[in-house]
Amino acid sequence: MKHRSPPEQHHGKRPRAPAESASVQSQDPMDDNAPTNLRELTQNPLKKIWMPCKNGLPENHISQRKVCMTNCPTLIVTVGLPARGKTYISKKLTRYLNWIGVPTREFNVGQYRRDFVKIYKSFEFFRPDNEEGLKIRRQCASAALNDVRQYLTSGGQVAVFDATNTTRERRDTILQFAEQNGFKVFFVESVCEDPDVIQENIVQVKLGSPDYTNCNSDEAVEDFMKRIKCYENSYETLDEVLDRDLSYIKIIDVGQRYLVNRVLDHIQSRIVYYLMNIHITPRSIYLCRHGESELNVKGRIGGDSGLTPRGKEFAKKLSQFIQAQGISDLKVWTSQMKRTIQTAEALNVPYEQWKVLNEIDAGVCEELMYEEIQQNYPLEFALRDQDKYRYRYPKGESYEDLVQRLEPVIMELERQENILVVCHQAVLRCLLAYFLDKTAEELPYLKCPLHTVLKLTPVAYGCKVESICLNVEAVDTHREKPENVDVWRLSEEALLTVPAHQ
Repeated sequence: MKHRSPPEQHHGKRPRAPAESASVQSQDPMDDNAPTNLRELTQNPLKKIWMPCKNGLPENHISQRKVCMTNCPTLIVTVGLPARGKTYISKKLTRYLNWIGVPTREFNVGQYRRDFVKIYKSFEFFRPDNEEGLKIRRQCASAALNDVRQYLTSGGQVAVFDATNTTRERRDTILQFAEQNGFKVFFVESVCEDPDVIQENIVQVKLGSPDYTNCNSDEAVEDFMKRIKCYENSYETLDEVLDRDLSYIKIIDVGQRYLVNRVLDHIQSRIVYYLMNIHITPRSIYLCRHGESELNVKGRIGGDSGLTPRGKEFAKKLSQFIQAQGISDLKVWTSQMKRTIQTAEALNVPYEQWKVLNEIDAGVCEELMYEEIQQNYPLEFALRDQDKYRYRYPKGESYEDLVQRLEPVIMELERQENILVVCHQAVLRCLLAYFLDKTAEELPYLKCPLHTVLKLTPVAYGCKVESICLNVEAVDTHREKPENVDVWRLSEEALLTVPAHQ
C-alpha cells in the first residue's frame, strides 16, 4: 500500500499560498506585492477566501456556509383569475431565485386540491354556492400555508404561494398568517382580458392538466371557461387606493403594462426587475461553445488561444446549420475571447461581444493542465473537487461568482426572441442550469461537449432541449467528479477522471 504523503500546502496553521514553481512562474502569484503584469487574468482578480483552519486543513466544508439574501423570509402570493399565467410566473420566478442562490419553493394550491380530491368531475366544484367544494379549497389553502411555514422556518428564504387569491378576504387571511410568522408578503397579480391569450393558455396548458385526462379538447375548454366564470363575480383586483399599503406588482395583458407599488427591499426589487423582462413570445435560443481551441487540445484550462483546424471547420458547419434554420432576425452574442469571436466570424452576420460571457477565471491556474494543478496546488485541486460550485480559484472565480456575473445575460436572454450565444464550457453550464432548473450541485458537471449546438425552446412550464452534433471531431474537455475528493488522496486518484489530451 502506498504511503499517502500530505500535500505540500499543509505545513502552516492554515493553507498557505500556492508554492513557487519554476515550471509555472517565477514568483508567487498569491503574493499581493507581486508584479501586476506577471499574468494577465481574464477578469479582475478576486481575493481568495480562506476558510478557518485546523491542523492546516479547512475546518468547515465550504458548502456549510449559509448565505442569506433576505433580511426575513418572503412570501410571494399570486393573484388572478384562472388561465392568466400565474403558475407560469410562479415556476419561472422560483427557477430564477434558486439559480441566483435564494432558496425558493413553489406551493401550488391546485396540486393540493388534486391530491385531496382524486377525481375531478366538473366546474361545479368551483361554484361559489358549493359549500363542500369551498370547504375543501379552504382546507387545501390552509395545508399549503402550513407547509410554507415549515419551509420558511427551516432555512427557506422565499416561498411562492400559487393560487387564485382573488378575494380581499383571502388575501387578508394570508397577510395575517405572514404577520404572525414574521414573513414579508409581496403580491404578484396577472390581469388579462385578451380572449386570444386566454384561449391559447387553456389549450397549451390546461388541456394537459390531470383534471382533463379523460376529456376531449372541446369539452375541456368549455368546462374550464365555466370554471373561470365561477371566480369572476367575486374577483377583487388589487386596488391602487384600498391596497396602497401593500407591496405588489400588477402585470397587465402579458406585460403590456405594469403597476408596481411599495417595493420594500432588495429581493422584491429583483423580483420586479425579473418579471418585467420575461415574455411569452415563441422563440428559440441556440447555445454552443466555441470551436476547438489550441489550449483545449493540450488539456490546458482557460487562456485565450485561437481555434484549431477542427475548430475552424466547426465554425463553417455552424454557419451552414444556422442558415438552414432560416431565421431572419437571429441575434448573435459572443464573449470577448479570441476563440468565440473566431467562431462567430464564420457566420458572416453582425454579432455582439459581451465581456460577462468570458470563461470562468481560473486565476493562478490559467493555462495549466489538471496534472500541473495537482502537482503544484494539491490542496486547491482537492477543495475544488469537494465543492466545485462554491470553490474559488486563487485570484480567480467560482461557479457561484460566475452565476452572479451572468445574471444580466439571463435578463437580456429573457427579453430577446431568437438568439445564438457562442460561449465557453463553464458559462454554458450556468446558462443551461438556469433554463433546465438544475441545482448548484448538478451545475458544474453538466456535459457541454465541443462542436454541439443546443436548441432551447421555452414551453409552458419548462424548456425543450435538442442537442445537435455537427459531426466535427473534437477533444473531450469534460472531467467528472472523482470518487476520492480527500485532500490526502494519491495523485493517481485525483487525476483519474482527467480527459485525454496531447
